[in-house]
Amino acid sequence: MIVIPAIDLKDGKCVRLLQGKKEDATVYSDDPASTAKKWEACGAKLLHVVDLDGAFTGSQKNIDGIKKIRGAVNMEIEVGGGIRDMERIDLLVSIGINRVILGTVAVEKPELVKEACGKYPGRVLVGIDAKNGLVAVKGWVEVTEVKAKDLAVRMQNNGAAGIIYTDISKDGMMTGPNIEATREMVESLNIPIIASGGVSSINDIKNLSGIKGLWGAITGKAIYSGAIDLKEAIRITEA
Repeated sequence: MIVIPAIDLKDGKCVRLLQGKKEDATVYSDDPASTAKKWEACGAKLLHVVDLDGAFTGSQKNIDGIKKIRGAVNMEIEVGGGIRDMERIDLLVSIGINRVILGTVAVEKPELVKEACGKYPGRVLVGIDAKNGLVAVKGWVEVTEVKAKDLAVRMQNNGAAGIIYTDISKDGMMTGPNIEATREMVESLNIPIIASGGVSSINDIKNLSGIKGLWGAITGKAIYSGAIDLKEAIRITEA
């Protein structure tokens, strides 16, 4: 399992939200590129970047910040948030983003996921954000009737290279991830699963690494607050 640091962009700044609520934003840095360099220096091999303005509005607002991050580091970068059409996917790939994450469109336009996976095999991930097992969309503002596991299986069949699974109720709460729901997702699919939400301690990293077959875990708030030493977390999972 690899440990993946997260950078959430809002108004060009590096922030963290509490349970995805845009009014509950804590600004950690107004220089996301230097933050990315810091995480790379800790040994991170992959960076998770979310355009929060894009997630809420459906139109990416932080492309300049994403370009600066790409120019600052050598590690691989995955980007999500507000990617709703092929033009945006093409743009992100053209500026050197390794993987794009499709979220809301997986529910609303599954044919776009299929098209993107065909055009960029191995480079399209689907972000599934769940509350009580049901998929939430549009920056978590709307909860659908779609079961997270069912959507994951459909996206696997559409050619998705992996699933980023977030338990919204845990995100930013520093209460630990939903181990059972994550394990169930891993056991239901054949493609890589990345866990997200609630990772708040080295113990959480250890618990997640105990899920056989889990590909990666994203951590955000905990590495910014100092609750997790990223270098230590990476060392543990590479041991």
